[in-house]
Amino acid sequence: METAQLVLSIIVVIAAVIIIAIVLLQSGKNSGLASSLGGSFDTYMGKNKASSADARLARLTKWVALVFMLAVLVLNLV
Repeated sequence: METAQLVLSIIVVIAAVIIIAIVLLQSGKNSGLASSLGGSFDTYMGKNKASSADARLARLTKWVALVFMLAVLVLNLV
């Protein structure tokens, strides 16, 4: 049991550090020229937001958070 707890604890710490790094890498909701002018522009970049780096980071955040939550849950049960 001690080995499983150690492995899960390491996974939790690594996932937490990765989540912190990913969140810090993401740009804020109000960043960019459109927010500084006070309006929302429908540009080419706005239409292709799903394939941008921020969208990939958001998806990665969800998956790492899921791994983190599952590891904490299993660690609590062990």
